[in-house]
Amino acid sequence: MSAEDRRAMIVHAVLPLLVEHGANVTSSQIARAAGIGEGTVFRAFKDKDELLDACTAEALKPDHVLDAIAEIPADLPLEDRLVEAAETLGAHLERMGALMGALRASGRLKHRGEHRGDGRTGKGGRRESMAAIREAVVELFAPDADRLRLPAEQLATLFLTLLFGGRRMASDDAPTTRQVVDFFLHGAVEAG
Repeated sequence: MSAEDRRAMIVHAVLPLLVEHGANVTSSQIARAAGIGEGTVFRAFKDKDELLDACTAEALKPDHVLDAIAEIPADLPLEDRLVEAAETLGAHLERMGALMGALRASGRLKHRGEHRGDGRTGKGGRRESMAAIREAVVELFAPDADRLRLPAEQLATLFLTLLFGGRRMASDDAPTTRQVVDFFLHGAVEAG
């Protein structure tokens, strides 16, 4: 196994532990989860901080969600394509939130705007991820381009705004994903 493959394997094994234990995960737990010796962990990473940084960076990458959105069949009705995308994005946000919450609770992360430990302070990483997600959602609108009221780029931005805004205001009577998509496509007022 190459050094890069070993690092990736360790990161993927450790991510669930970080959600459970935050930065308090031990090197023995890390080694057990990865199925390797503790020494091997620290030959791949210089220290626990470097490993935690790599795990945080991996969790924040949109690659998995972009792949899942790209796999949504273009021949599904638009509503179903958007529901699948919304559920995929929601699961991604929940995973990121669980990890960040655990790291914050264990003292690894401070409040918003401070260095997050992943090398992505400021705008670059987050903006690039959001732009890539937006472009993936734009593609979901392409099969229906002839019947859209607005450009696909604008609809993708509106759709993501509606989705992400609703996550912040979750409550017991929060709408289902399908209700959000239905509202997005058909609005709040009956036709006619």
